[in-house]
Amino acid sequence: MKPKQSIPKNLRYTVADFNVEFPTDDACLEYVKERRWPNGVADCSKCGVERKHYRVTGRTAYACDHCGNHIYPLAGTVFEKSTTSLKTWFYAMYLMGSTRCGISAKQIQRETGVTYKTAWRIFRQIRTLLSEDVQLEGSTVEMDETFHGGTRRTHFWRDNKVPIVGMVERSTNKRIGRVVARVAPDVKKQTLRKIAKEYILPKSTVFTDEHVGYDGFHYCGWAHKRIRHTAKVYVQGEVHTNTIEGFWSTVKRGIGGVYHNVSAKYLQTYLDEYCFRYNRRDRGNLLFKLILDQVSRRAS
Repeated sequence: MKPKQSIPKNLRYTVADFNVEFPTDDACLEYVKERRWPNGVADCSKCGVERKHYRVTGRTAYACDHCGNHIYPLAGTVFEKSTTSLKTWFYAMYLMGSTRCGISAKQIQRETGVTYKTAWRIFRQIRTLLSEDVQLEGSTVEMDETFHGGTRRTHFWRDNKVPIVGMVERSTNKRIGRVVARVAPDVKKQTLRKIAKEYILPKSTVFTDEHVGYDGFHYCGWAHKRIRHTAKVYVQGEVHTNTIEGFWSTVKRGIGGVYHNVSAKYLQTYLDEYCFRYNRRDRGNLLFKLILDQVSRRAS
């Protein structure tokens, strides 16, 4: 019996598909141009009227066929002024979109032949595209905190760790739940309330554990329900925080297994990557195209 493909056909995008669609840097440049000007480059900024534009040989530019004025599709994007092959950039995005737990810059170095410094810069630039302002619109939200890094050398071991606060909607039949994860200065009551008010709608039901920082959440207009982890109770009907804890598990497996360690300075960008991937987990291997779409949206 032939095994079934886990990803639906319309959501598959393999490396063979990638090589067919983007065989050269010119194909990648044309793709960026088409996304920045979906209806074609019509008006010339210098002529002030509609003109045809043609590709300038040997340059990442298109020129007006009347006055020769150049436009540069890569200007204002993460690709601007980069001497790295555009296809290498696209391939790095493809790999980031094809994995659940991420891929290291070292792996890109091995596969493409660029230096580690170049591979690390590519990933850092791509991650700047993945931050997004998400409003959790679901009526049921789980909230939890975790800690990253540091050591247990002292009794106050959490002083050496970076606090992270996460909130996730529960999925419904109509839409998948989305997640938000933010590096926080601490997990005190005032901080948790401030973060929650920014992303959770009033009158939502918020599920948390019994951490003291969540005390008084019902005064903020939310229905607040808590699960007693200290009593070794993890699910009580609809009351649990298993969804957000599952997300934490993915993040920690990825950082520990792929990146090994992430500094506090760049931690938020890594969290943005995991949130971006989680919030589009229903898109299969098409996540690569969604990352590419961010290029034109973030272009200045």
